[in-house]
Amino acid sequence: MPWSPDQYHKFRAERAAPFDDLLALVEVRPGLRVVDLGCGTGELTRRLADYLPGSRVTGLDTSPSMLEKAARFAGPGLRFEAGDQAELGGEWDLIFSNAALHWSEDHPSLLAHLYGRLGEGGQIGVQVPSNHMHLSQLLIRETAREEPFRSLLHGFVRQSPVLTIDGYAQVLFDLGADQIVALERVYPHVLENADAVVEWVSGTALVPYFERLGQRKSEFVEVYRQKLRMALPGSPIFYPFKRTFFSARRNWDG
Repeated sequence: MPWSPDQYHKFRAERAAPFDDLLALVEVRPGLRVVDLGCGTGELTRRLADYLPGSRVTGLDTSPSMLEKAARFAGPGLRFEAGDQAELGGEWDLIFSNAALHWSEDHPSLLAHLYGRLGEGGQIGVQVPSNHMHLSQLLIRETAREEPFRSLLHGFVRQSPVLTIDGYAQVLFDLGADQIVALERVYPHVLENADAVVEWVSGTALVPYFERLGQRKSEFVEVYRQKLRMALPGSPIFYPFKRTFFSARRNWDG
């Protein structure tokens, strides 16, 4: 997908807060082999590497534009490379992912694959947005089902693959994981108005639609913007953003 680092960074502080909460779930041990799935522009991966001194950290992303920005943070113990998180290879002591796994489908199968890439005693720690039932997301899907966008998108409407917290806990249990943690948190953002919400989702949820709409994406945004202004009038507006966290450790016996 054609990610825009500049658009994504318009709400840098708000997007960084869940990283800190995910980092708090990580057990610091010496000399870890670490991969950050969906490393983006690299600032947070640099923080992850600093948090785990003596570890070898790899930032993985599919976006050339994101990796270009991330390159400036590379150094001893930290490198960045292109790769698909759903096809992760190698063996790792920590698989870390902040706001990226929701772009891969079939999470039970994905987690089974990632769990299999952990060495004995290895940890997986993940944060994914679970805001897909918020009005801002519902109106995106509603607009995509309307003409002319339904035809322009060839019927494409993206459904979130994110599971419930008990769903993640069950998958991890079935895989034989230990020390399972699964929780959900609402981040209470206050934005200027509905247009600010449009700016927010333009850097994330709207990206796969933009990819398919090409030159017609501005029409989609304008229809969506008018709907959101009607649904969320006034200024400022409360924008509660729900996120799911889960962590687990691979059993030492396999």
